[in-house]
Amino acid sequence: MDDLLRRLDQLESLAAIQQLPVRYALAVDGRDLETWVGLFVDDVDCGRHGKGRAVLRSIIEPQLRTFYRSIHQICGHQVDLTGADQARGAVYCRAEHEDAGRWIVMAIVYFDDYVRRDGRWFFSRRRERHWYSADWASRPAAPFQDWPNHDLPPRLPGDFPCWRDFWAGSDPAAVAALTEEPLW
Repeated sequence: MDDLLRRLDQLESLAAIQQLPVRYALAVDGRDLETWVGLFVDDVDCGRHGKGRAVLRSIIEPQLRTFYRSIHQICGHQVDLTGADQARGAVYCRAEHEDAGRWIVMAIVYFDDYVRRDGRWFFSRRRERHWYSADWASRPAAPFQDWPNHDLPPRLPGDFPCWRDFWAGSDPAAVAALTEEPLW
């Protein structure tokens, strides 16, 4: 019976965790900041800015005011339960942002850490990484960035654990024939 209860808890945990990115997307696109920050643990670490949901809101709200509409499409979600109350995962997302008459498309992966507190699952950490952003009417091109005022360089696929090892030792000329921007 204990094994059955453990397996049931795992299934319920997976279902609850998989709702977090969907709820996140709906909250961001609907500009529901209370729901959005409520998806994170109450003492979320915001780095040099401090901790807590109020701090998180003070960071995200100005960013959300840099574009008008957005659409975050969740394309897939992988979850690993690492303990009874901890998990990590990766979420694929295609996002579109309306900004000054343009629609900017982004290919994103969120690398997440999750924690269960008082029987409820939350994000404890969320790291956004992207391959590119481009106006929907143009083709992504090296250096995979075409969005003024949002000039963070793409971190994917270079942040995948095996990426650099896979290409290590490759002929640089062969790689140069494939891309203008190799991620060594």
